[in-house]
Amino acid sequence: MFGPDWEAGCKSCSFYADHFDSMIVHLNQRNVGMVVASRAPLEKLEAFKRRMGWKFEWLSSYGSDFNRDFGVSFTSEELRKDAPNYNFGTTKFSHDEAPGLSVFYKDDGSIYHTYSCYSRGLDMLIGAYNHLDLVPKGRDEASLAYTMEWVRLHDEYGK
Repeated sequence: MFGPDWEAGCKSCSFYADHFDSMIVHLNQRNVGMVVASRAPLEKLEAFKRRMGWKFEWLSSYGSDFNRDFGVSFTSEELRKDAPNYNFGTTKFSHDEAPGLSVFYKDDGSIYHTYSCYSRGLDMLIGAYNHLDLVPKGRDEASLAYTMEWVRLHDEYGK
């Protein structure tokens, strides 16, 4: 969602993140917590979070392999290879940061990784997409070169 050398968060991931704050109170009622982890330094994350008006917990994994361990960040060496490197080894991703979600369960001090999804598998979690799928023109992405080409950071629409 936010690489170490980026000046702003990914617009597509930010579109997804715009949905977080309103649902977290409901997740908490079911003993579910939610945090976001990105590789940018914490200062950059906090500044962008303020710009976007977000309240969710956003952690920096800067200097660690956490994002790589869960298949959403890639080294330049990994990107040079022709082999699939994303979505459980089914797809070749060509950028150093990719979208993904992982779920963990903590039981008696042990932590279990119970679920991950990537790419368009996240679509069902984006409320705006669910609403667009109900209207006559839908997402209207068929004519676009890149499916999320129309998405902007929410403070950049109309600029």
